[in-house]
Amino acid sequence: MKTGQWLMAGAIATILLAPGCKPKGAQSALSGDAASKVYVAPGQYDEFYNIVSGGFNGQISVVGLPSGRVLKIVPVFSVHPENGWGFSEESKPMLNTSHGFIPWDDLHHIAISTTNAEHDGRWAFANANNTPRIAKIDLTTFKTTEIIEIPNSGGNHSSPFITENTEYIVAGTRFSLPTGDNVDVPIATYKENFKGTISFISVDQEHGNMDIAFQLDAPPFNFDLARAGKKKSHGWFFFSTYNTEMAHTLLEVNASQKDKDFIMAVNWKKAEEYIKAGKGKKIKSPYVHNVWDEDTHTAISTVREDILSLDPRELKDIVYFIPCPKSPHGTDTDPTGEYIIGSGKLAAIIPVFSFTKMLKAIEDKNFEGNIDGMPVLNYEAVLHGEVLKPGLGPLHTEFDGKGNAYTSMFVSSEIVKWNIETLEVLDRVPTFYSVGHLMIPGGPTGKPHGKYMVAYNKITKDRYLPTGPELAHSAQLFDISGDKMQLLLDFPTIGEPHYAEAFPAALIKDKQVKFYKMEKNNHPRALKGINDARVERDGNKVHVYMTSIRSNFRPDNIEGVRVGDEVYFHVTNLEQDWDVPHGFAIKGANTAELLIMPGETATLKWVPDRVGIFPFYCTDFCSALHQEMQGYLRVSPKGSNNPITFSTGVAE
Repeated sequence: MKTGQWLMAGAIATILLAPGCKPKGAQSALSGDAASKVYVAPGQYDEFYNIVSGGFNGQISVVGLPSGRVLKIVPVFSVHPENGWGFSEESKPMLNTSHGFIPWDDLHHIAISTTNAEHDGRWAFANANNTPRIAKIDLTTFKTTEIIEIPNSGGNHSSPFITENTEYIVAGTRFSLPTGDNVDVPIATYKENFKGTISFISVDQEHGNMDIAFQLDAPPFNFDLARAGKKKSHGWFFFSTYNTEMAHTLLEVNASQKDKDFIMAVNWKKAEEYIKAGKGKKIKSPYVHNVWDEDTHTAISTVREDILSLDPRELKDIVYFIPCPKSPHGTDTDPTGEYIIGSGKLAAIIPVFSFTKMLKAIEDKNFEGNIDGMPVLNYEAVLHGEVLKPGLGPLHTEFDGKGNAYTSMFVSSEIVKWNIETLEVLDRVPTFYSVGHLMIPGGPTGKPHGKYMVAYNKITKDRYLPTGPELAHSAQLFDISGDKMQLLLDFPTIGEPHYAEAFPAALIKDKQVKFYKMEKNNHPRALKGINDARVERDGNKVHVYMTSIRSNFRPDNIEGVRVGDEVYFHVTNLEQDWDVPHGFAIKGANTAELLIMPGETATLKWVPDRVGIFPFYCTDFCSALHQEMQGYLRVSPKGSNNPITFSTGVAE
C-alpha cells in the first residue's frame, strides 16, 4: 500500500462491538478550579451563544457557554405545543412541503452566517434530514423565518454548509435517488439510474432570503459532511463521500470494500461562470418555499416548479475527486483555507491535504483515473501529510486558531489535539462516551475563539441518573486555552445533539427584538385596541377578535357558538413591553395553545364537538392577577338559534 495504514473493516467492526472500550488514563471529570470557570454569577451573562441541533426532536436549543444553561428552545421543523408552532394558523404553512404538511423532522447540523469567513450573527441555518429542507433562523428574534425544500434529494444530512460571505448554503444528498421523468425503476439498477445532487442555495445579503440557485449532478455516492473553502480556497467546496462502491443493500459490508473513498472538490466559481454563459438546463422539480412575514406575523407558502441543473460530466473543471481513507464522515478546512482534513472513520490515520498542492495537481493533470470523466487526483500529489495513530474512529475536526486541530474519536472515546503543520499529536483526553461532533466557538470560520471546546456525545450510561431505557444525551465543556485540554463541565442536552456552532454573545446580545411595535402590526385580523374586540359569524365560521393585556381577555364571555362551528381565535397581545407574552388555551382544543409575543397577533382554530361551557385562560404567567385572566365560551347544539353575543368588560 501507499503512504498510510488502513484498518480492515472487519477489525473496526470487532472494536465497535467490543464492550467497555475506554481510553487508558481516564480521570475524574472535574478537577481543580473547573467549577469556578463555568460559574456565571446571578445577573451576569454567558460569554457565548451556543446554537445546538436537537437531532430527532427537530428543534434547536440555545445554550449559554460556559454555564451550559439552556436559554431557549427554537421550534424549527417539528410542531411545538409550548408556543403553538405548527398549530397556529399563521405558523402552519412553515411546515408545508411537496409531500403536504410535515410536523416533524430530524435536525442534525447548524451553520451561522459569516462575512469574510467570520461569524456575523445575522442568521442561523439548520437542516431537515428526513424530508430535505433548509431553515433560516433570525438571530434578532430567535424565530424560524424561512424554510426551503430541496428537491431531488434524499437524506439531507450533508448540509447546511456555508460559504465565506454567506453567498450560498450548500447541501448534498445522503441517499442518491432516481430523478427526472422516470423514477419508478428497480432498486437493483442503482448504478445506472440513481444519482446524487449538490444543491447551492443562494442567500440575499440584505434580508437573508433563500432560493435554489442551481444543482450539480453527481455520481450515486453517499455524500456526507462538508466544508467550504475559505480565504485562499474561497470559491471551492469539499464534500466527504462514502459508498463509492455504489452498493444499495447491506452497506455495512458492501460499502466498506475499498481502502479509499473520495473527497469531492467542487469549484463553485467555475459553475457560476457556466451559468452566466447560459449553460445548464431547467428541469421540472417541484418544491415548496415557506417565508415568515414579520409585518403580518404570518407564513406564506409557495410552490416552485423547476430548478437549474448543471452536469459536471459535460461542463468541465467543476468537480475533482481526492482519494481519502475509508468511509470518511467529515471534511474540514482549517482557518487559513490551505488545509483540507479528511476523517476516514474506518482508518487509522488522518489525512491532511494541501489546497496549493491540489491546484498544482490540477494544473499538471496529475490524475490517477476518472469517474464519469471527472478527474481523480493523485493522492500523494495532493497530500500535505498524515497524522499517524491518532486514535480509533476519527469523525470531526475543529480548530483553535493557534495552528492546532482537534479530532473526535468515536471508537476510542477520546479527543485528540494535533498540530496542523507538523501533524504531531499534542494531547488527548477521554470523553467517557462515544463522542460525535465537536464544537469550538468560531471553529469552522477563519477566526476561531480558542478558549472552549464542547464534545457532543452519543452513549451516556453510567454518567447520569438513569431515566428508563433512553438515557440523557451529553455534552462536555473543555478548556483549551492552555497546552492541555481540561474537562470543565458535563451537562445533558435537549434531544440528540449533533453539530453546534457558537459565537461571542456580544455580537447579538444588544440587537435583540424586545417586542413588536403595534403600529407595524399588519396582520389582517390584528386589533389596535380593546374597543375593537368583537365576535363575528360567517356561515359556520366564527371569528373571535380578541385582545390580551395584563390581566384580561376581551371578549371574555362568548355565546352563540354551535357544535361543529369552526372557531378562530385571533388574539392580539397589546403589550408594548419586553417579556410580557400572553398565552391562550381553551378546554378541548385538540391542537395546542398559543403564546403571543407583545405586539403580535396569532390565531388558534377550534372546532367544538359537544354542548357546554368551555373556559379559556392565559397560559403564560404575566402578572399578579394572571389567575384572573380567563373567560367562558358557551357552545349550543348544532342548528340552534342562539345569536352571537359577547362581553368586553362591562362591570357587574
